[in-house]
Amino acid sequence: MELCAGGELFDRIIQKGHYSEKEGVKLMKTIVGVVEACHSLGVIHRDLKPENFLFDTPGEDAKMKATDFGLSVFYKPGQCFHDIVGSPYYVAPEVLCKQYGPHVDVWSAGVILYILLSGVPPFWAETEAGIFKQILHGELDFASEPWPNISESAKDLVKKMLDRDPTQRISAHQVLCHPWIVDDTVAPDKPLDSAVLTRLKHFSAMNKLKKMALRVIAERLSEEEIGGLKELFKMIDTDNSGTITFKELKNGLKRVGSNLMESEIKSLMEAADIDNSGTIDYGEFLAATLHLNKMEREENLVAAFAYFDKDGSGYITIDELQQASKDFGLTDLHLDDMIKEIDTDNDGRIDYGEFAAMMKKGDSDMGRSRSMKGNLNFNIADAFAAKEDSS
Repeated sequence: MELCAGGELFDRIIQKGHYSEKEGVKLMKTIVGVVEACHSLGVIHRDLKPENFLFDTPGEDAKMKATDFGLSVFYKPGQCFHDIVGSPYYVAPEVLCKQYGPHVDVWSAGVILYILLSGVPPFWAETEAGIFKQILHGELDFASEPWPNISESAKDLVKKMLDRDPTQRISAHQVLCHPWIVDDTVAPDKPLDSAVLTRLKHFSAMNKLKKMALRVIAERLSEEEIGGLKELFKMIDTDNSGTITFKELKNGLKRVGSNLMESEIKSLMEAADIDNSGTIDYGEFLAATLHLNKMEREENLVAAFAYFDKDGSGYITIDELQQASKDFGLTDLHLDDMIKEIDTDNDGRIDYGEFAAMMKKGDSDMGRSRSMKGNLNFNIADAFAAKEDSS
């Protein structure tokens, strides 16, 4: 692949410091132009987000390019897809219902547009389960600042791109024909509220540390560790149907000595069962248990913390973060913001308790991606940890 040395979309906006709706139009032309080009070639990208738009050079005249086609697929007209992939904040409602086509890319681009104009995602919550609930049922907020100062035309386009009904949602071509995009007198050139830039700054720095830590932990996982979860699923799925029912989950928990109440088991079931089918399939189970039981296990957290705490002082400092960012090839990270986000005692560094709390907190990492079947924060893995350790 060609080298794109100009950084990610949000980082570039923050770097410029002056940002208006008119500049938003330019960016959206490129983003939706990519979507239209993909769709005309029979390709759905399926993972559009700001981290996947890079500038080719650091210069002012840099071109913005789309990257990371790892989840993209070829499609035929009318073809439906059923696997849940993407990144939590940007995923379309029909993906969560496991029945979708190319319109998902327009939804993701609409989420990016909402964030560009306001600095925050349209559907937000502390946990992935909460985010998905908002995506399926939440209302779009056009009342809070800065929306009263944003043009009606921009709001109209956002509403049309974020229509929950994919058959009613505007197409990529129609987006490019919308007055806000086409008519250069419609989008104001006055700078957006400075609060938007501040929010974008936090948004782009938000938990890049978590992203790096998850990579460190993932590299420590063995085939055996993942394999144990397959056996665990089979153990609970007593009728070998390939899905776990509420009754099977309840019996499985009882067999491993769990004392969860019926209402708590119901909550686990609902959290894992994204498509509301009434059962948990293997993909949903694996992603959820792997995420919690591996990513948040004490020994893995300790190892990840030690990776960043190079001098063994018991704290991650800004210099150590700088070094780790270089090691991971990440630039323009706004490390001060990153530390502020996690440093609850405000001493300018991250201790192990703050690091562990950040890792265990409802995931607000923009970049968590890939197959997301049931990749949620719930305690099913904890309940079965003893069983898995003994297998």
